[in-house]
Amino acid sequence: MTLPRRLAAEALGSLLLAAAVIGSGIMAERLAGGSAAIALLANTAATVAALGVLITVLAPVSGAHFNPVVTLVAALRRALAPTDAAAYAVAQVAGCCAGALLAHAMFDLPLLQASTHVRTGASQWLAELVATFGLLLVALGSSKDRAAWTVAAWIGGAYWFTSSTSFANPAITVARALSDTFAGIRPEDVPGFVAAQLVGALLAWRCAAWLLARGSDAPEPD
Repeated sequence: MTLPRRLAAEALGSLLLAAAVIGSGIMAERLAGGSAAIALLANTAATVAALGVLITVLAPVSGAHFNPVVTLVAALRRALAPTDAAAYAVAQVAGCCAGALLAHAMFDLPLLQASTHVRTGASQWLAELVATFGLLLVALGSSKDRAAWTVAAWIGGAYWFTSSTSFANPAITVARALSDTFAGIRPEDVPGFVAAQLVGALLAWRCAAWLLARGSDAPEPD
């Protein structure tokens, strides 16, 4: 598959995923009648469904990473060239940011926003480490025909058992800083989340190499 087509798949998948996460949060908050639990449940269900479908459709094109730390681990495992990985990350961040704007447009909100939703502190950073560690471990331990539902299921579960509600994705984290809605995060809280996500991903890479023997530093078959 040519690099332009793979980058288009990553950008489009990231755009639609971010629109699903942020858009469903807006809809959930409007319809939940003030119940944060119901809003989070609706946000979770929409995210899980969208993520599973997007992975199924776009994995044959680009691998359906939609996430810079997934791409980083692929590069560390020599399954993706470093230059391609850098291009993937740019496409993912740009796609997620465009998805935030799309969600705002669909709900007739100001396109350009900065979130005021406070998400910081050691407990939330630990939660992001755990969520991202689990995401990468599940991805590395799943066969290609099962990854769509295993990865989506992990994210759905982690929405509820982590205090951060499982961002587990630097590109999504940046995009959510651009949305002062249910799914948002203050821009100043983004670096702590991204750092925790990077640590979690690297720990999962090394753990998978030892535990699963699928995280070994060897190229994957096409």
